[in-house]
Amino acid sequence: MTMMIVALLSLGVVSAQTRLISGKVTDSKGAPVPGATVKAKSGAAVAADENGNFKINAQTGDILTITSIDFETANAKVGSESTVVVSLEGRENKLSEVVVTALGIRKMKNQLPYAAQQVSGEEVARVRGGNAMAALSGKVAGLQITQGNGIGGSTNVIIRGVKSLTGNNQALFVVDGVPVDNSNTNSTNQRTGRGGYDYGNAAADINPDDIESYNVLKGAAATALYGSRAANGVIMITTKKAKRGVGITINTGMSVGKIDKTTMPTYQREYGVGYSNDY
Repeated sequence: MTMMIVALLSLGVVSAQTRLISGKVTDSKGAPVPGATVKAKSGAAVAADENGNFKINAQTGDILTITSIDFETANAKVGSESTVVVSLEGRENKLSEVVVTALGIRKMKNQLPYAAQQVSGEEVARVRGGNAMAALSGKVAGLQITQGNGIGGSTNVIIRGVKSLTGNNQALFVVDGVPVDNSNTNSTNQRTGRGGYDYGNAAADINPDDIESYNVLKGAAATALYGSRAANGVIMITTKKAKRGVGITINTGMSVGKIDKTTMPTYQREYGVGYSNDY
């Protein structure tokens, strides 16, 4: 009987410590953050409404953890007050957390049911080059890029290997939601080196300094919205947008090439074939 009374008294003390806490989640400028997740260390969790307001059952001394997309995680300790106001700081590098998927939809990386990899335009443009597509070489898993030695030559972009022995294996390029035909229109003689020049393909004309990010969509699940043209994968390019204020940026670049004469074939010019009719 004594043990039962002690247990009931203990439960009464614990329940007395737990109370309803009201609060609001704002950003650094005081604007509400809708949909923020508020979780107490004791296990209770709620989501803020469209005005950033929330109510949660917590104990005195409990720690509230507040999280939201594009914001740094914040903690707040529950004291004797019944109202808590939490301010969240925005993340500096949002592109590393948010991925641009098909049709320009932005999603969190951990919410994607398919393979997608994003590379910032700044990272690709760090090493200057004349071809924005060739600069992706070695930066994306499963992406194979082959380019000729000629200046302005075509670039073959294949995602996750060759899928057709006779058809086109080129990835589809989508720039700000607009598909770009990256087909190689060179003739057979141009492609085999028998004659003519390699005029390149359209995707190589994109200025690397105008690109904000690349997003490579791999597999049928990621590219289904673009139809049969995207059967070989999609490389989505998001260009930079205008920003408020006045800003001037100057970029310069130069490429220098040199021919190694020791690698050139050696011809003999001392002996002829004679005057036989066979020659």
